[in-house]
Amino acid sequence: MKSSKVMIVEDEALVAMMVEDMLGDLGCEVAGSFGAVTDALAWLGSGEPTPDGAVLDVNIGGEMVFPVAEALREQGVPFVFATGYGDLPRKGFESIEVLAKPINVGALRKAVDKFQPDE
Repeated sequence: MKSSKVMIVEDEALVAMMVEDMLGDLGCEVAGSFGAVTDALAWLGSGEPTPDGAVLDVNIGGEMVFPVAEALREQGVPFVFATGYGDLPRKGFESIEVLAKPINVGALRKAVDKFQPDE
């Protein structure tokens, strides 16, 4: 099975490193890890290869991650949200899975399994 290339948008460095480690343990590659919405959007528009999926923290330094989610949706990239805040307003994204923080590796595995690229 080909490994998924997963984008991470997370503003807390320790949490981002933890997610990177968990993804590595699951056999995934980190396509890019970003701590700001503007950086993630710039990367998505830079011509870099499209990731197979993404894990998006909902609140990035006080800014909502929804512009990144919209860009991913436009590119046909599956993603999940991650949050420690419980239920947040997600107008237009109600059907997207939400992983509770701290992220459980089993829940992350199930999400990543849905990112698997076609052979």
